[in-house]
Formats: sequence, C-alpha cells, structure tokens
Amino acid sequence: MTGLRVIIGAGEQRWPGWVATQRNELDLLDETSFLRFFGTTRADAFLCEHTWEHLTVDDGIEAARICRSFLTDGGRLRVAVPDGRFPDDEYQRTVQVGGPGPDDHPAADHKVVYTAETFVEVFRRAGFRVELLEWWDLAGRFQVRDWDPADGPIYRSSLLDHRNEDYRTVQGKPGFTSLILDAFKGA
Repeated sequence: MTGLRVIIGAGEQRWPGWVATQRNELDLLDETSFLRFFGTTRADAFLCEHTWEHLTVDDGIEAARICRSFLTDGGRLRVAVPDGRFPDDEYQRTVQVGGPGPDDHPAADHKVVYTAETFVEVFRRAGFRVELLEWWDLAGRFQVRDWDPADGPIYRSSLLDHRNEDYRTVQGKPGFTSLILDAFKGA
C-alpha cells in the first residue's frame, strides 16, 4: 500500500511513511475535521493505537463510521486498545474504566475496556469487514495472527513492545499486549 496513511491521535508516535495527526487536526467524533483535513482525498490506511477506549461504545461506532467514509475502497483501519482479557491484575487495574493508568497515559477517562467480541462488533456495526490480529480468548490463551507492522505498526503489541522480548525469544507469556484488529472497507 503506497497511498496516504494517517495515524489518528498519534501523540508522540511517529512512523516512516505515516502522517501523524492530533485531535485538533482529526477528531474521531467530528466529521467536519475530517472534511477539512481530507477534502476529496481519501486515505488508504488509518492507524489508531490506544485511543478508542476513550470513547463510549456508541461514540466508537460513530468514529468507525466516520473513518470508513474517509477510506478508499479496500482501505484498512488498524486499531489497538487495552485487552479486557489480558491475564494480569495490575494491567487490568491500570486500564480499567476510571483507572489510574500509567503516568504518561492516564486511564481516568477510559470509557470502556473491550474484549475481542465487543470490539469487533463496534466495527462490524460501522460496516467494516473485521480481522482480529492479537487478542486474549475466553479460555485465557493469547491468540496472534501473522500480521505485518509495515501495514500499520502497533508498538504495544507482541511484535514491537520491548516488554515482550522474552516472549519473542522463548515463547513465554507476553509482558504487554493490546487487542488489535484490522477493519477493512469493502469486500
């Protein structure tokens, strides 16, 4: 994919080949901000890491709908959020609704903690075809599909997060993962 690729809510995150935006440029709940930013242009890919949990479920569906309308046919929205099934009490305490969060990312404004099923439903309801990439299942097992960071790097993933070095080298339990999915516009 060589077209326009945009990070929504980038914060300090920068990836080569991706345009980093902040909320004042692209507000997930303000379609006019997308109109101002894109005009008649459409993105081939959006990337959004640890932002959707700051929206209510209904707002998340609306944000997905807005993103879908600004993607090219066949375009991809890669999204990561904290995983409601990550089997670690401290992780869950940190990401809980109203929770303390880490110093650099307060969770006090988290509106929801998703599981694979509830997160997939948000994007299906917005008209996307959805594929899970990383998630914890009902049985407490970590599931990961082969995915390419070149299509949208997610730092807080089993592939890229420094806290997962042992997992990558010895296949132990990952130290920190996210619930990650791809949402595709069109067939």
